[in-house]
Amino acid sequence: MATPLTAAEWDAFVADFRQQQLEHATLPASAHILQTSAWAELKCGFGWDATRVVVRHGGRPLAGAQILFRPLPLGLGSIAYVPKGPLVDWSDAEQCRYVVALCDEAARARRALFLQIEPDLPESSDAAGVLTDLGFFRGRHSVQPRHTLIVDLKPPPDEILAGMKQKTRYNIRLAERRGVSVRVATPESAEADLSEFQRLLQTTGQRGSFGVHSAGYHRAAYRLFATRQEAALLLAEHQSRTLAAAMIFAFGERAWYFYGASSEQERERMPSYALQWAAMLWAKARGCSIYDMWGVPDEAVDVLESEFATRKDGLWPVYRFKRGFGGQLERNTGAWERVYLPWAHRLYKRVVAAFSGAQA
Repeated sequence: MATPLTAAEWDAFVADFRQQQLEHATLPASAHILQTSAWAELKCGFGWDATRVVVRHGGRPLAGAQILFRPLPLGLGSIAYVPKGPLVDWSDAEQCRYVVALCDEAARARRALFLQIEPDLPESSDAAGVLTDLGFFRGRHSVQPRHTLIVDLKPPPDEILAGMKQKTRYNIRLAERRGVSVRVATPESAEADLSEFQRLLQTTGQRGSFGVHSAGYHRAAYRLFATRQEAALLLAEHQSRTLAAAMIFAFGERAWYFYGASSEQERERMPSYALQWAAMLWAKARGCSIYDMWGVPDEAVDVLESEFATRKDGLWPVYRFKRGFGGQLERNTGAWERVYLPWAHRLYKRVVAAFSGAQA
């Protein structure tokens, strides 16, 4: 049996995966930060466990998957989840079958009721056909957002600005005129800045009626990724008062806007616009060519464009804000599942549905 990859070896494989796909695959997938060892370490600190399966060729990793496991209460087994993976050449049927078989083996060893994957693949009939042929069926609910806005960071800053909506450009400049500045948290300021970030998150969550991760979760995420130069906490301020903040992640060519928050006060200074522009410049300076704004309503494009000005529920206010930055809409293939214990899977889904309804 081959020796398991260390965390550093796994991350090197993930980092190299995208380029290999672009050179050889006809259905290329991305290398995603949710498949890095740091993400597994983060989740393992909050109730999950993790393992990795790897396919080698000539001693080198060729394909694989990082699988997260969530134990169920009363010793009823677990659920197995592969965020933004597996990392395979989806156009190579034999390789796909082999990696899925390894995932099955690992999932059954952890007494998983089912395996859910969310490949980092654009939605297409080709992708759906491959996944169906592998024995997966569409999951009813995705964990990660299916629809997002992608901003191209390759052009010079002036050209990126020119690609934005006129009002967004105006608000970015207005924030500067009204005295808003953006700084990046440092190791010395991080503890206080994270506390301020969490305060704003609680305010934003209450305003938008959605839950937020705990302070401990955000602190762990920042420490894990910032020490690897793969995350930054940005704070938009006016006269030393924090008005908005965002935690931005980066891996390879891509940056992600995962967590953001803003104050109810002094919103007329447009701090969130200054913050997003500063985040894009941070990502560009780091070498990223893609800025993923991470999550808009999962609706058809014509619905998004016809209703964004009037809808106020769910992610619609977020979409109104994000669309101004000129990104291109992308939709991924979503969640797919393989079920090992159908009766237990049905029971689990009913319990989740009942709990979700009670929480709404």
